[in-house]
Amino acid sequence: MLDLDKHFAVHAAALRLSAQRSEVIARNLANADTPNYKAADFDFRKALDNALGSGGLGMSDAGALRTTQRLHIGGASGSDPLSGIPLTTVNRIPLAPALDGNTVDVSLEQAEFAKNSIRYQASLNFLNSQMRGLMTAITGQ
Repeated sequence: MLDLDKHFAVHAAALRLSAQRSEVIARNLANADTPNYKAADFDFRKALDNALGSGGLGMSDAGALRTTQRLHIGGASGSDPLSGIPLTTVNRIPLAPALDGNTVDVSLEQAEFAKNSIRYQASLNFLNSQMRGLMTAITGQ
């Protein structure tokens, strides 16, 4: 039997992490002129490994759902599997810090935002392709 959680896990986690990374980069761009603002980011690959490794998607080895708080109900629909995974953001090391202490490099942030957007779109395309393949298998066409 096909386990849909495992089938979609990588790209579902990548979508959520890409969305979170977009928020971090957008916050950096919004504060490009804020004195003493330190540009932040996180290691996407490490965050994805944390999300997928050692039950990071809320799954134990036996396949049962883990809960992060005692009031959570195991198997509830609509739960966010990445909600319990802390993202460790780090300050970027600036190439040329501003005199006011701001470390945001707008060109670098825009390039990172574009790369992240491409990553997000690629994950959407992979998920769409996987769903289309499943629908083809189900309908027999």
